[in-house]
Amino acid sequence: MLIINSYEEFASHLGEELGASEWLTVDQDRINMFADATLDHQWIHVDVERAKAESAYHSTIAHGYLTLSLIPHLWNQIIKVNNLEMQVNYGMDKMRFGQPVITGSRVRLVTKLHNIADLRGICKAEIDIKVEIEGQRKPAMQGIASFLYYFKK
Repeated sequence: MLIINSYEEFASHLGEELGASEWLTVDQDRINMFADATLDHQWIHVDVERAKAESAYHSTIAHGYLTLSLIPHLWNQIIKVNNLEMQVNYGMDKMRFGQPVITGSRVRLVTKLHNIADLRGICKAEIDIKVEIEGQRKPAMQGIASFLYYFKK
């Protein structure tokens, strides 16, 4: 795990891979809970029998936004930023869902520091993110996640 204690330490990693998370299994229970939380019960996600019979994947698949929502959990396995007053999710850019996550697949997050800026004492970090699916060449999702880090003065 990468440990960051200041803006300067963070900035020293510009252009570098920051790390990869552990693999996480995306099972039907997780998909069902996400469907309940978001009120998105489309059959391709929650109807196992129909998906086996009618889906091109012969299985249910995770919601794209479920994959996206795993980023904070997976990101916290890669980096620990100390000396913060707070951290804020700032935005997502160029986000693409390249391949569905078939139920039972394992995913992980791979990251690289794309850009970093000091905005009047607030650290804006732009992270290239890629959610890989174990055993697949094409990622489930990729883009740039932006976080604001408020380091203690």
